[in-house]
Amino acid sequence: MEILLDDLTHPDVRALLQTHLDDMHEHSPEGSSYALDLSELQAVDISFWVAWDGVEVAGCCALKELSPTSGEIKSMRTHAAHLRKGVAARMLEYLLKVAKSRGYSSLSLETGTGPIFDPALKLYKKYGFESGEAFSNYKPGPFNQFLHISL
Repeated sequence: MEILLDDLTHPDVRALLQTHLDDMHEHSPEGSSYALDLSELQAVDISFWVAWDGVEVAGCCALKELSPTSGEIKSMRTHAAHLRKGVAARMLEYLLKVAKSRGYSSLSLETGTGPIFDPALKLYKKYGFESGEAFSNYKPGPFNQFLHISL
């Protein structure tokens, strides 16, 4: 598997992002999901990567710079055909490496609540993320939670 910086133009990448948005809206009432759409992921403070398994999109992930010393993991998603193959762990390891190389002292993320998010939470906690307070412009609610890691 190769993780490469991406420009969000490949149709399979766009399809995975649409699936990600659809799932977020399905599991979080309108107005309570902070998942980014295609245009928002193209902001100058966001870097976006795709995990490729040969010619297949295995997953995608993004990193947003919050400040010169902190970042936020955005839109991490594994393609359904590649679940339970270690794709999410590889992407998370990659993001942690990039964050450290940028000199970040911390990373944060916002995710949903409920059983559907349990596998992601288990992965984040395995890598040292801990539950914490809202950050950036997020508002806490019953459908989201916040995780942080010190680097």
